[in-house]
Amino acid sequence: MSQDRDLIKLYSGRILALAAAIPRIGHLDAPDATARRRSPLCGSTVTVELKVDHGRISDFAQDVKACALGQAAASVIGAEIIGSDIHDIKRLRDELKAMLEQDGPPPTAPFQELEVLIPARAYKNRHASILLAAEATLEALEQAEAQDCA
Repeated sequence: MSQDRDLIKLYSGRILALAAAIPRIGHLDAPDATARRRSPLCGSTVTVELKVDHGRISDFAQDVKACALGQAAASVIGAEIIGSDIHDIKRLRDELKAMLEQDGPPPTAPFQELEVLIPARAYKNRHASILLAAEATLEALEQAEAQDCA
């Protein structure tokens, strides 16, 4: 029973509010890059489309089919993503992963609101879903960068 109570606490009001208000849902006309990431454990998926101008994200859209934790992460990322470059997104992914897997601090600005997901540390089976938006964004940025070099 205490594990059930812990799981209920995990889905806090703030996490549910973020999950219910994911920004930048939809699709872009003629994106520079698209990436889809899927968690094999739970089947959650996030598809990201973006436009890049001088190495920085200038427009962003996402399609999120994930649990409330993955949705909350996508919500925070979607709200703060414009203007980020590949180094920012690598740092975000690494800091979020360290927060979840190594009890690291929350990601730094502008993604510090991901701190709301600290209680998910104890639920390793949810980590992949939480990381999907960051990983899909990084993959799309890497594609855009490779196209620029081609």
